[in-house]
Amino acid sequence: MIKKKSSDEKIHIDLTGPDGSAYFLLGVAKRLSIQLGKDWDNINRRMKSGNYNNLVIVLEEEFGDHIILYK
Repeated sequence: MIKKKSSDEKIHIDLTGPDGSAYFLLGVAKRLSIQLGKDWDNINRRMKSGNYNNLVIVLEEEFGDHIILYK
């Protein structure tokens, strides 16, 4: 049986693998920003204003309802 993906399913991201790269996380954030109507420029600036840990913190703050991060 083939099921449709529910629109309320969260995105699972393993931070220890290739999906944990800063470039991938920025791409996820940009896509979600557009889908959710959030201010991408502000989020992008905040994510890039510090180190990798800051990037992950901002991602979680902004999109924690839509993603699950594993480390």
